[in-house]
Order: sequence, then structure tokens, then C-alpha cells
Amino acid sequence: MTVRDANGAELNDGDNVTLIKDLKVKGSGGVTLKRGTLIRNIRLTGDEEEIECRAEKVRDLVLRTEFVKKA
Repeated sequence: MTVRDANGAELNDGDNVTLIKDLKVKGSGGVTLKRGTLIRNIRLTGDEEEIECRAEKVRDLVLRTEFVKKA
């Protein structure tokens, strides 16, 4: 299984990614992650379109790979 970001770069466990779009986080009380936010130490899931990570304001977050690029 190969996981790729929005630009087609391959992602691996422990990589750092940057958001390419403002994202409203459901279930977090109205937290919005802004474009350009650096997400560190991602973890791959069984789905090649999703990654697990932790952001500053939100713990245990699942992001779609179409909204991130490799940092």
C-alpha cells in the first residue's frame, strides 16, 4: 500500500505534513486548523486516503491525504 499526499509525494510513518486548506474539526467545539499548520509524526492507517496525527489543539485526529502536503 502506498500513501500519497495531494502533490503525489509518498508518505511514511513519522513524516511531517502541512495543511493546504483550512479545516473545521468536527466534535472539537469549533476548532479550525488553518492552512499552513505543520503536523508532525503522522501515522499511516489501513486506508491509503487517511492518516492519523495530533495537532496543537486536537488530539487523535484523522486527516484525509487530499488536504496535506509533505513538509
